[in-house]
Amino acid sequence: MPESTSTPRGRALVVGVTGIVGQAVARRLVAEGWETYGLSRSGTAPLPEVHPVRADLSDPEGLAAALDGVAPEVVAITAWTRMETEEENIRVNGGAVRDLLAALAPSRSVRHVALMTGLKHYLGPFEAYGQGEMPDTPFREEEERLPYPNFYYAQEDELIAAAERDGFTWSVHRSHTVFGFATGNAMNMVATLCAYASLCRDLGRPFVFPGSQQQWDGLTDVTDADLLAEQITWATTTPAAHDRAFNTANGDVFRWRWLWPQVADWFGLEWEGFDGEPRPLEASMAGTEEAWRDLARRHDLVEPDLARVASWWHTDADLGRDIEVVTDMNRSRAAGFSATRDTRASFFHHAQRYRDARVIP
Repeated sequence: MPESTSTPRGRALVVGVTGIVGQAVARRLVAEGWETYGLSRSGTAPLPEVHPVRADLSDPEGLAAALDGVAPEVVAITAWTRMETEEENIRVNGGAVRDLLAALAPSRSVRHVALMTGLKHYLGPFEAYGQGEMPDTPFREEEERLPYPNFYYAQEDELIAAAERDGFTWSVHRSHTVFGFATGNAMNMVATLCAYASLCRDLGRPFVFPGSQQQWDGLTDVTDADLLAEQITWATTTPAAHDRAFNTANGDVFRWRWLWPQVADWFGLEWEGFDGEPRPLEASMAGTEEAWRDLARRHDLVEPDLARVASWWHTDADLGRDIEVVTDMNRSRAAGFSATRDTRASFFHHAQRYRDARVIP
């Protein structure tokens, strides 16, 4: 990560600053010398250098009041809220982008807005995930939208409409499964697998792969949160990246049958691979909340609430897919972004961060 400069490059706002990606973006911006503000519902920030802004994206009036006077030049939107239906996802998450940019419009300060979305752009929303005809892998940014309502499409449309109205540039960053560091995040595979492994060790269970044969045997890729942060900050000041959407993945591919035994070994566990059918975590780990609280007490862990560490449903969804998911990165490479991450190193780097922070024993 580049060293911080003594003179601020400008003012930046990270929306969702306490999340798995928001934290990484904030750290990157601070290191690059930006005066950084972080918006969250809690009003907390991951670094002392980040100025906290407390606001709820579902409250337009409160949002406008909280952002009055912030006047950022660069905005990174890394937050979303999962609702029961895609219709509600569109209303809430599309509306959040619209209301946020409307709240910032009076200052006329914004030069660039980066929006994080994901590969459901190609795979379909939760209600139609992996159904129907999808584009061939590796997924490329120029693919047509799928014929399903999708809150990612609604967010993009709100972003582009506001950019045309207010005269700023934009970028969209479509990540795959994110490996990173955060607690209380709804889509956090590294923390989930670390919690799973810790419970398996404590309860004397084998480390069973919960997903499908396709995910066990087939090629896939993931996105390191720090790489995503690097691409977002690169896009804010790179003319070749303006007004474009980019995929974001580590740049390597792997098979879970290769990585799973290595994760098991890191935790000192016996492991089992795919064996006939998926064995989802949501079912196998049901009722382990008290076991986690006991484990947290014995090891002096900082988070006794298992639901704030592990998101079984999200890891089950990713590892349970019966389709290949591989991402093309040529568009951002052609525009000058050539950074990569080693996925194995990424997993164990973040796992060690969870251990060092006493999130896992």
